[in-house]
Amino acid sequence: NCWRHQGYCIIEHLLEKALKIMESMSPTVLKSFAQGFTRFVDASPTPFHVCANAASKLEAAGFTRLYENTPWKANSLVKQGGKYYYTRNSSCLIAFCVGGKFEAGNAFKVVGAHTDSPVLMVKPNSNRKAHGYIQVGAECYGGGLWHTWLDRDLGIAGRVIVRRGDRSFEQHLVHIDKPILRVPSLCIHLQTGEERQALKLNKETHLTPILGLINKELNSTEATGESTSDDSNSGLDPRHAPALLKILGAEIGCNPEDIIDVELSLCDTQKGAIGGAADELIFTPRVDNQVHCYTSLNAIVDYSNSGKLENDPDVSVVALFDHEEVGSDSNEGAGSPIMRDAVVRISGCFAMSEDNELFKIGLSKSLLFSADAAHAIHPNYASKHEQNHQPKIGDGTVIKTNQNQRYSTNCITGFVVRELCRRNNLPVQEFVVRNDCPCGSTIGPIIAHNVGIRTVDIGIPQLSMHSIRETCGVSDLYSNYKLLEAFFIEGLEIDQSVTVVESNM
Repeated sequence: NCWRHQGYCIIEHLLEKALKIMESMSPTVLKSFAQGFTRFVDASPTPFHVCANAASKLEAAGFTRLYENTPWKANSLVKQGGKYYYTRNSSCLIAFCVGGKFEAGNAFKVVGAHTDSPVLMVKPNSNRKAHGYIQVGAECYGGGLWHTWLDRDLGIAGRVIVRRGDRSFEQHLVHIDKPILRVPSLCIHLQTGEERQALKLNKETHLTPILGLINKELNSTEATGESTSDDSNSGLDPRHAPALLKILGAEIGCNPEDIIDVELSLCDTQKGAIGGAADELIFTPRVDNQVHCYTSLNAIVDYSNSGKLENDPDVSVVALFDHEEVGSDSNEGAGSPIMRDAVVRISGCFAMSEDNELFKIGLSKSLLFSADAAHAIHPNYASKHEQNHQPKIGDGTVIKTNQNQRYSTNCITGFVVRELCRRNNLPVQEFVVRNDCPCGSTIGPIIAHNVGIRTVDIGIPQLSMHSIRETCGVSDLYSNYKLLEAFFIEGLEIDQSVTVVESNM
């Protein structure tokens, strides 16, 4: 009778859990969560804005900001049950919450994503003129589908250094959210027969955007070469078009002459949208990879406020890196020491001595979910997918596997994801690239190699990866968030339940 009663209790618990999951996956909840994502993307045209918006969300949830250049242990800044975050270069962010029962030598549950996307970036000397047009020199960042940038209404965003005194300077974020730039395509009438057969863009000469028309009042010295005693452009940085600097100054609220330096990229001004016949699709820029910045941030915030942190023996981490699209080898990329430094410093705050053996023990128990967008099967190019691995939008998070280590998933780490999905009634699917097709990669193998942490590569499926506008699924967004939240709650419990049976050879 005791066993029977216990069985009934387990079934009742599972049914109750399944019912809660079904209620949380209602169309209203899914659409509201997706609308929150499009608002996040609309407000985050650059990695700097991603981190600024993430910081605002974290602080609203009770996270405390730390600084890398401040001693954490000596100042007793990190404590059990605490919630913290810090940034590097304003484009990389680490957020973590310490379990109420954490001790040095315990594990880290990490979700990693990246803040950058392929984009056209303003060159250091961007001031260009051609045949009556003001242009802005732009450099291709990452491997974009550059033809999708043609004939789009483009704004500009990034960070600007402003002089506030002889020896005082400020960094400001800026987002010109209106169409001031455009990369025009060549009309079909001026193309040869061969050119009409296939669009071939020269990235240096064909992707320079137009800012406007040369106008004596706006660009007198720069555009015409004329010099007047009251020339309004005399104090402006000659590296950039006066018209651009004046737009930036008006947005920031400073004199354009005080703009000392810029780090800017072009951005689509069309807002993200919920679409499809049943509102099941999301059309927006930068799905890769702001989608997992959004789901992971929501997961750690909701987990930290769930009441479960008090009894957690481990540390939950969200790490958002820059420069994934260009290889991650930078000070703020996944190839930098920042992930390892985070684990060392957090562990060190609870260690009795400087011996790093406990850190290594904790690292051996830890697990990374490397979350980056996956390739959904394309209905018009279905042959590009392996016949038994064809992820579909709407069918859940994808586990990405590659035995040549372009992805870091193995039997155990993949099992943890599958078991989490099974326990929480979440959809999951698999991706393996065709043998005759090259395989992309992401931050997973880089962090696994540099830090020595076990890793699984996952992501929601999407279409048009690296286009200026991409497509993903409303339900996949929400189920991925629930998966990451479940990872913080019970992911390591599943991992630790696996017993390695040593066979006699």
